[in-house]
Amino acid sequence: MSDPVTALNGARAQGYVTVTEAPPIGMITLRCRGDVGPALAGLNLPLPGQRRIETGAGGGVAWMSPDEWLILIPRDRVGAVLAGLAGALQDVPHLAVDVSDARAVLWLEGDKVREVIAKAAPVDMAPGVFEPGEVRRTRAGQIAVAFWMVDARTVELVCFRSVARYAFDLFATLSQPGAEVGLFD
Repeated sequence: MSDPVTALNGARAQGYVTVTEAPPIGMITLRCRGDVGPALAGLNLPLPGQRRIETGAGGGVAWMSPDEWLILIPRDRVGAVLAGLAGALQDVPHLAVDVSDARAVLWLEGDKVREVIAKAAPVDMAPGVFEPGEVRRTRAGQIAVAFWMVDARTVELVCFRSVARYAFDLFATLSQPGAEVGLFD
């Protein structure tokens, strides 16, 4: 089996916010109308509330919609987690798909990360409105994205692999020195 390759080969842009492509990560989309809490707990994965992301020893789970979750785990655990979900949800209609190679992940880091996201996405990024642990599915420029704040200085963003270059260039441009607009100062 070959080693996974990211869409942008680990690209990095240094501006007033640093934009970095994350290393390969395992991602599973889970669609299910039933209660997935016991299935996730059995796999040592937390169940997030609406518009939340929760992380634990087994990985992270982001709420994407009332019947959809994005499971973030080490790539070498994808097969085991898929098998575990199949067993735990065998009597429940569901769809669990490995989307690791179909997605790209960017990390945006810096004191003004809220401003850079706000310039691209129609989300109120003001402190006290959008906080670490919250998830949004929206658009950034012309593409669909999901993102969450890891902490007050870091945003993790997921997009389709096919538009990874666009996403990277968009956020690298928005965070160039001199592009500050003073939001949230």
